[in-house]
This record gives sequence, structure tokens and C-alpha cells, in this order.
Amino acid sequence: MGEIFAWGGAIEAMPLLVKGMITTLQVTALAVIVGIVWGTLLAMMRLSGVTVLKWFADLYVNVFRSIPLLMVLLWFFLIVPQVLRSLLDVPPTWDIRMVSALVAFSLFEAAYYSEIIRAGIQSVSRGQMSAAFALGMSYWQAMGLVVLPQAFRNMVPLLLTQGIILFQDTSLVYAIALSDFFGMAYQVGQRDGTLPAMIVFAGAVYFVICFTVSMLVKRLQKRLAK
Repeated sequence: MGEIFAWGGAIEAMPLLVKGMITTLQVTALAVIVGIVWGTLLAMMRLSGVTVLKWFADLYVNVFRSIPLLMVLLWFFLIVPQVLRSLLDVPPTWDIRMVSALVAFSLFEAAYYSEIIRAGIQSVSRGQMSAAFALGMSYWQAMGLVVLPQAFRNMVPLLLTQGIILFQDTSLVYAIALSDFFGMAYQVGQRDGTLPAMIVFAGAVYFVICFTVSMLVKRLQKRLAK
């Protein structure tokens, strides 16, 4: 039992763990940004009257929401290198695991952000859209200038909560040998023979970060509800 809580190795390995956490935060932040932007476009397509766009967005969201994230990650790890090497003549020795992870997480999360954003748009009174049309705005102008600013205010807590889930899911990058925080903790534990302790330590760090952000999200939600 003492070995499990012998976290002294974590202090010695802190530079490696910090490096892994930076990778985790990079994947999380970029995937959130791209996911929200692409998810917003998908939500607008699904709510538009253009049949082709609506069908495309519906198919995209349903496909990505029906496939496990780990499988998507592995697919893009196998596909992205081939595409980049054929289009950009990237040398085989170039490590593109980070690019593969970013593409996979961004496209996958966009499907979930799309549903959150679509619900947020639908929560805005239809009168707002009618008023925008009365002022001569197009559908896209009305969405971008009138509806979305109001919708995003309502969606902030849900978007942040999905970001927390994404932060936790980044631990799956171990499947493509990308050294994130959990991956680094696992490697250090295997190297030093303290694997149980490092896994517990990594879990504690994830808990503290996610719990803290969750409490901040709840406070923000109460403030926005006033």
C-alpha cells in the first residue's frame, strides 16, 4: 500500500510531466477552438433551409456521434500521414502524431459542439430572426450578428463542460504513442517501477483540475442566470 502513495518519483519527473501536460493542454485548447468554429457552421447548416447542407451536416454529426473516439483517433493516425505525405511531400521521418490527434479530436468534438450550439440557437426567440430579416439581413448575417451572440451567452457553461470532457478524453492519445500528461506518467511509472503510484498521481491531478474548473463553471452558470 505504501508503494501506491509513494509519489516522490513524480517530483523528480516533474519536467517530463509538465511537458506532457503542455501537450494535453495544446490538444484540448486547439480542439475546443476548432470544434466550436466547425460545430457552429454545422449547426447553422442543420438549421438552414438548404437541403444539401442540412443532409451533409446531419450525416456528419450522426456518423461521428456513432463511432468511438478511440477508433476515430486511430483512423486519423493512419490516414493523416498518408494525406500529408502525398499532398505536401512530407518525409516519412516527420512525427505527425500531434497533427493526427488535433485533426481527430477537432472533427470528433465538432459533432458534439454542433448539438450544443444548435440547442443554443433554438433557445433564442424566433422573433429575433424575423426582426433581422425585416432589417434586410440574409440568413447568415442574421445568425452571425443577432442570433449567435445571444445563443453563445446561454451556451457558455455547456461549452466549458464539454471542454472538461475533452480534456479527460485526451488521455486516449496513448493509442498513437503521443506523450500527453497521462502517457508521461505511465512511462515514468514503468521506468521507475512505481506504476501504481504514478497512475494514482495522474488521476489525482486530473481530478483536481476537472473539479476546480467544474466549480468555476457552476459559479459562471449562476451568474449568467441572474
